[in-house]
Amino acid sequence: MKMSTGLRKFALIAHITISVGWIGAVIAFIALDVAVITSNDSQLLRSSYLEMGLIYWWVLVPLAIGALVTGFAMSLGTKWGLFHHYWVIFKLVLTSLATVVLLSYSQTINYMVKVARDPVTSFDDISALGGSLVHSVGGLAVLLMIMILSVYKPRGMTRYGWNKQQELRQLSKE
Repeated sequence: MKMSTGLRKFALIAHITISVGWIGAVIAFIALDVAVITSNDSQLLRSSYLEMGLIYWWVLVPLAIGALVTGFAMSLGTKWGLFHHYWVIFKLVLTSLATVVLLSYSQTINYMVKVARDPVTSFDDISALGGSLVHSVGGLAVLLMIMILSVYKPRGMTRYGWNKQQELRQLSKE
């Protein structure tokens, strides 16, 4: 089912806003990761971990799920289709993978927040938690790859997409 022009534009704006927000939230998370790795200040470490928990649950997770849902809706409701072009499939796979990896990280985030929240935890114990910089930078790289696919839309139709295109051409000739 193709979306009406107004609905398609609204869905596209929602998808772009959510996706760009996800990238921005990851960049904020990276800033906190850098603070965790470089700081010798106990209060900064505690607050950085607590902020990571807030950003994770209230920003990253909702935006990741939102990007997945709006991207799925856009693929079904526009000419690009879900299985017509390889770049759409790659975007869906990468977005799904990024979301699953993000969600699988929840126990680690919850543990870091729990340790940082405890006022009797020593500086050494908090600093031993380390950061998630490699994880965050990897997530940013995946999101940027998804964005590049969105802009450049590399050629290459799937067999299903090619068959559908041929069917439409046949119908238009009749």
